[in-house]
Amino acid sequence: MSLFFDENCKELYEAAISRAWNYYRELCSLLIADARTILNDIWHIGPMSHPKRLQKIERSAEKRAIEIARYVLPVAAFTTMVHTISGIVLHRLWRMSGASDTPSEARAVIGAMVARVKEIDVQFFDRFATEPLEELPEWKNTQANVNAGEAFAREFDAKLNGKTSILVDYSPNAIRVMAESYRAVAGLTASQCPDAEAIDRLLNPARNLYRLETLNVGVHAPIMRALQHGNYTFAKKISHTADSQDQRHRMVPGSRPILTLADSYEPDYIIPMLLANNPRAKEVYDRAMRDAWSSKNELLDRGVPPEIALYLLPNAKSIRLYESGSLLHLLHKWTMRTCFNAQEEIYRASMDELAQLREVHPELSRYIGPPCHIRAGITTPICTEGTHFCGIKVWLDFPNITRRI
Repeated sequence: MSLFFDENCKELYEAAISRAWNYYRELCSLLIADARTILNDIWHIGPMSHPKRLQKIERSAEKRAIEIARYVLPVAAFTTMVHTISGIVLHRLWRMSGASDTPSEARAVIGAMVARVKEIDVQFFDRFATEPLEELPEWKNTQANVNAGEAFAREFDAKLNGKTSILVDYSPNAIRVMAESYRAVAGLTASQCPDAEAIDRLLNPARNLYRLETLNVGVHAPIMRALQHGNYTFAKKISHTADSQDQRHRMVPGSRPILTLADSYEPDYIIPMLLANNPRAKEVYDRAMRDAWSSKNELLDRGVPPEIALYLLPNAKSIRLYESGSLLHLLHKWTMRTCFNAQEEIYRASMDELAQLREVHPELSRYIGPPCHIRAGITTPICTEGTHFCGIKVWLDFPNITRRI
């Protein structure tokens, strides 16, 4: 056992995790009634409603409560997965496993993967000399940076000015360049296809059927690649749990913080809408946050390495990042994440981003929104979610309609 992680530290660590799970269970029970009330109203549930519809609402309410209660669970929460990768990717993982801020846990997992491969192919790694790089100096001695993230957080939040996401940079000539790119693909002159016409051909779902494809096959279409030439950069603040989902959009990469370099002594977390509207649940939630930071801080004070102590941080932990993408890939993200079924924080960030796109490039925003918005009046079904339809006809008044849950 580590010199800085003795039995007393282990006891504190495990007690903090156990307490977080207790808060999770308490919040689940406190939030389900609120979720049920909102969903009953959305779906017009009454005494005469069909039992199957009542069961559906109950399941949905439970899922909503669980989704929000998970914010209190620690980063240390256990999970399992099946991870399938190619040989070249394993070589890269092995090479990078000792560099940058790769956690000890990840290094151990990668090392075990390499060991299993060596059991069946001894030369798979040895003949290529791809042993791990040495740790780079900028990631070392992070103890000196503990709690140094508070000043950065204040500065970053001031820039956001109450928004979840703000536009910090973009391609000012995006309209012209994307139009010229389209004409280059289609072999057209500017007189044959003016800029406004080119943009309409690219974005209008009534004229470009790629916009209606649920599998996003348009990214492979030559004409759609014209949208690669307009780029936008956003600064945003979301929770650790939302950021984990946000990273699924791998074609919209971000510069994310190294938590050990951006830690804060005071609690720094996101409050979801369902919690904010329930005073009793909010009080429990705030207490859970204080307890999590208190336990983390105590471990740090005892000399436990930040990498280990920060495992106690909850999934509600605020993550501040910069994210950039071309319109081609942002288009897909905004289509998926402005749906009312999208994760709440990513939805809110996407709506902020679309509003700012309208300010700088109003020509582009007309045909951007959730699937139901761009499909309305063109094809059926309007909603692509099937039995997961949110219950609200968002397409009738997007983007002005209000999301309640």
